[in-house]
Formats: sequence, C-alpha cells, structure tokens
Amino acid sequence: MKKLLIVFTIALFSFIDASAQVEYKVITSIESIVPNGLGRSRLISANEEKDYKEFTSTQTEEDNTRNKSKRGEIRVKGFDETKLLNFYNIGGIRFQNIAANDAIITSKINTMIEEGWELAFVTSAVESDSGKGDGKGIFITRYIFKRNK
Repeated sequence: MKKLLIVFTIALFSFIDASAQVEYKVITSIESIVPNGLGRSRLISANEEKDYKEFTSTQTEEDNTRNKSKRGEIRVKGFDETKLLNFYNIGGIRFQNIAANDAIITSKINTMIEEGWELAFVTSAVESDSGKGDGKGIFITRYIFKRNK
C-alpha cells in the first residue's frame, strides 16, 4: 500500500507543469472626489506591454548616473479608457453615481473572469481634500488579475 501511494504521488506530480507561468494584468479605476463634479473619473486598462528593465537603472556608489529614460518611451498609447461618474455633483455626494460606477467595474471584472483571468488582489488609496482651497481628490483602486499563460 505504501509503494502504491508513492507511485501515485510521483505520477500526480509528473502531470503538474513545474514551469507553468502566470501572467498578471492591472486594471485601475480613478474616481474623482473633487467637489461640484469638476473632476474626471475613469477605468483604465493598458493594451500594450512594457518591459520595466528598459526603463530601470541601477545606482551604485561608483556609478550614480541618473536614469535617462524618455517619458515618451515609457508612455502607453494603447489603452482602454472607460468613463466613470464622479462621486460628487453640484449638490454634493451622488450615491447614484457610485452605484453606476460599481455596475461598470463589476461588468469589467466579470468580463475579465470570462476571459480566464482571476481577481488576485485589490488595493486602493485616497487623496482627499486637505482643507480650505485644496479642492482636489481622487479615489484610486488597482485590480490585479492573474491567469496561467
């Protein structure tokens, strides 16, 4: 029985591809919290891939040459931009806008899952109005998906 279990375990692991690779995709929502509905809110999804190594330099004590990557080379021109509604309108916070954004973001997540992606992580942050005269703020959420290549 013990030998059969060992053979079964070896056979099971032979079917698992140890070199299976996972790819990730980040979708970002930016929702304006600027008073009076003056901000812009969007759901952004890049359609191009970039290799971070092309824009990375290593700083050492002997060589601290600044990174000379060109902004134009870093920019992605191929991306999807889905319009979202702002959290505020002229009357203040607009819960209907939040519900509409939730519906659009849910649609995007469901589409990604249908395409074989799995929602792996969600992280968010806020930069809000910091007092009189600021009038700026965003709520940003990054949805990180993964799937086997």
